Amino acid sequence: MGHNGVMSQPPVVVVGASAGGVEPLKRLVAALPPEFPGSVFVVLHVPPYSRSHLPHILSRAGTLPAVHPEDGEPALPGRIYVAPPDHHLLIEEDRVGVKNGPKENRFRPSVDALFRSAAYTRGAGVIGVVLSGVLDDGASGLWTVKRRGGVAVVQDPADAEFGSMPLSALEQVDVDHILPAADIGALLARLVGERAAPGAEVPMSEDEQRRLEVEVKIASGGHALELGWTELAQPSPFSCPECHGVLFTVQEGPAARFRCHTGHAYTMEALLTEVSETIEEKLYQTLRAMEEGVLLLRRMEQRAAQSGDPGNAARLLDKARQVERQSQLLQRLTQQDAGARLDDVLPGPG
Repeated sequence: MGHNGVMSQPPVVVVGASAGGVEPLKRLVAALPPEFPGSVFVVLHVPPYSRSHLPHILSRAGTLPAVHPEDGEPALPGRIYVAPPDHHLLIEEDRVGVKNGPKENRFRPSVDALFRSAAYTRGAGVIGVVLSGVLDDGASGLWTVKRRGGVAVVQDPADAEFGSMPLSALEQVDVDHILPAADIGALLARLVGERAAPGAEVPMSEDEQRRLEVEVKIASGGHALELGWTELAQPSPFSCPECHGVLFTVQEGPAARFRCHTGHAYTMEALLTEVSETIEEKLYQTLRAMEEGVLLLRRMEQRAAQSGDPGNAARLLDKARQVERQSQLLQRLTQQDAGARLDDVLPGPG
């Protein structure tokens, strides 16, 4: 189990990427030597029901074999383990975990979940790498890697096709190395060859250690409420966009993040994006309902007129026109504010 000390197992490299991440991953693995002594774990965000060809792509790009692992198989040195679609990839002692735990930041697999599991089990023997991607998955996990004494590596945002993930990691974490993707592989070979992290591990408090343990278990499929998550974090005024339960907040350095009692987790950026999408969705649902109301009122008005009830027909027509004016106003507002979502203050995809 993870503890406040350096683990005796060989070091591991954990890598997270999203949009624009395939090319830097190829450049990274191309520079790893065939005798690379560590295990490499990779999370790339992909649609949940798509077929991932990433293991084949990475195997062709370098000398190390890449695979979608099976749950529970041994974590061997000189192997690249790629998260299968719609499954978290975790490190469980000397084995690989492939789990169906709750989504984090709207994703499964989650970069944060992988990084936390590595930090929990391997402590200072972890090297975390954040590559190109949007939003901020990986920043929280990299903070935990660094908190446990591991090494934090980030692709230079200027070198990334999508710089949001690297920039978010740089904002939250005291990163050890910032460099182009083409240079990261050689750095990893050197760091793993030394089998040492720069600086000593800082012991975690009992509360921090317990919270990390619980979050790793949640990603593995454990029930957050039964594991005591609500006792390890503070309730917030926000609700989970996915299950609508109360979100509980934790502070990690300068950043706060959230998790509900069923296990869904969000950073502030991911939560703001979800809230923005919910607002837009509800606005269009309201607009649809109003337009349907106008159609229904006009049909009722026509029926009243045909049945010889002009007074009722006039009232129905007046109401239809009133709702129509309101729906037109709402439609103008949605069109005018189409580019003014709550999350348009977040870094762009470039």
